[in-house]
Amino acid sequence: MQEKENGKEKKKLGLTTKIFIGLIGGLILGVILNLFVPNSYFRDTVLVDGVFYVVGNGFIRLMKMLVVPLVFCSLVCGSSAIGDTKSLGKVGGKTIGFYLATTALAVTVAITVATVIRPGIGLDMSAIETGEVSTAESVSVTDTILNIIPENPIGALADGTMLQIILFALVVGVLLAKMGERAELIANLFNQCNDLMMEMTNLIMGLAPFGVFCMISRTFANLGFDAFVPLLKYMGSVVLGLFIQCFGVYMVLLVIFTRLNPVKFVKKFFPVMAFAFSTSTSNATIPMNIDVLEERVGVSRKISSFTIPLGATINMDGTSIMQGVAVVFAAQAYGMQLGVGGYLTVIATATLASIGTAGIPSVGLVTLSMVFTAVGLPVEAIMLIMGVDRILDMIRTAVNITGDAVCTTIVAHQNGELDREVFNRMEEKNA
Repeated sequence: MQEKENGKEKKKLGLTTKIFIGLIGGLILGVILNLFVPNSYFRDTVLVDGVFYVVGNGFIRLMKMLVVPLVFCSLVCGSSAIGDTKSLGKVGGKTIGFYLATTALAVTVAITVATVIRPGIGLDMSAIETGEVSTAESVSVTDTILNIIPENPIGALADGTMLQIILFALVVGVLLAKMGERAELIANLFNQCNDLMMEMTNLIMGLAPFGVFCMISRTFANLGFDAFVPLLKYMGSVVLGLFIQCFGVYMVLLVIFTRLNPVKFVKKFFPVMAFAFSTSTSNATIPMNIDVLEERVGVSRKISSFTIPLGATINMDGTSIMQGVAVVFAAQAYGMQLGVGGYLTVIATATLASIGTAGIPSVGLVTLSMVFTAVGLPVEAIMLIMGVDRILDMIRTAVNITGDAVCTTIVAHQNGELDREVFNRMEEKNA
């Protein structure tokens, strides 16, 4: 009996598979409705603008419900952990600075690639948008910087002003770490609230296949194949951005700061990349990442045992690339001009949001809705992205952990904790 039960458990579909089935099913049904079913009360009012609209937008509202408490609690917990970096002095400062810098570079790469490829051009989202679409106002750089500082943090939480929420959460987290035992009760409360929000995220993401199915069905019922090519261009833009970040930006930084051979580094580190690709979770790769860096690259465990777990928490370059491309995709699809201030807001929001973001599936989509809100983009566009996002998530995770390893190697080199003999040693075939 137990073997049969275990067999049944193995046959259960994972969330990734379910979302993909929802995407394909919604695409097929939407195209059928668009091409073969004539306009009628049942098709247009009951199905497309009735069931599909209510279920799809209901799921979007659930995602919006998560954003403020999830981001606030996770950032407080993440920044309070970062506050302990004083124990490692300069190592902590260099690591955090590197992670934030590469994340900002990742968003910049993503926006540049998407601006060139223009994935949203040719997709008229106004055909499925029933309400008014807000236009992102042109804000100067100085006002953008000042708007990060909340005059009333409670008001910022209530209004969902994300950059202000992020800054306030970072300050609270750092001060909680500084106060130590005096604020232990409050710190524990935030940790428990963070756990609660993670459980709620998992619960709501369980409904994602139904939300994706309904929104994709509604989209393709109205647009037909017009949405297919832009979606492929979006995927291509994300993959190209991830490739440039992983094999361009990271390897250039590795050569500049350590003079190590990047090809040899990739060969030695490839097993970890493959493992991250297959598991789609940065957290699961932490032990293997530390071991490979020590045994094959020559990084001291004293350094990697701090920088790798920290990177799994705050270094989400792959997710930031997806968010940067998604913003350009949505802005082009809705015919909105973000301007320099809007793109700077995207870079700042995506970079800061990477701090404390949990390493669990689909949280990037929740924080993406936060980035959309920060620049006044409709959240509905996420539903097009969601169906293919889990396919891209595997590549994203491999990029994330590669960034952690490159940063760790650079920091180890600068602190005299990199054994070049280990790195240059020829690997045994049976190793």
